[in-house]
Amino acid sequence: MAVRLDKWLQVARAFKTRSQATRACALGRVRVNGFVAKPHKDLALEDRVEIDKGRGWVRVLIVKELRDKTLPKAEAARVFEDLSPPPPKLEPLELLMRRTPARRDRGAGRPTKRDRRRLEKIKR
Repeated sequence: MAVRLDKWLQVARAFKTRSQATRACALGRVRVNGFVAKPHKDLALEDRVEIDKGRGWVRVLIVKELRDKTLPKAEAARVFEDLSPPPPKLEPLELLMRRTPARRDRGAGRPTKRDRRRLEKIKR
C-alpha cells in the first residue's frame, strides 16, 4: 500500500491541513530520503521525511505506518518516529512579534472630539 505524501503529512499532524502540506511540498520545504518531494509522491515504510519549519529547524520523521485517514491526536504519533532536534528558542523580539495585536473597543484610548467637548463641558 502506498500513501500520498501530502495526505500522510496531515495524518501525522505535521501540518494542520492537506492544503498546507501541499503548499510546503510545492515550495520545496519537504524532502523524502534527501530529495525534494512533490505532494503526490508515494511514501513507503521507513522513508525519511524532512520538513523545513523555518528559523533553522528541520523536523525529521521516519514513516512507521501508512495511513491516509486522520486519526485522533493521541494515536497520530504512532505513524512516525520523530528524530527531530528540539525547536530553537525564540528571541524576545520574535515572541513579541508573534503576539496577536492589541484590540481596543471603539472610543477607548484617545478621546474623540465629541468626548473632549463633553469633558470640557463637565469641567466648567
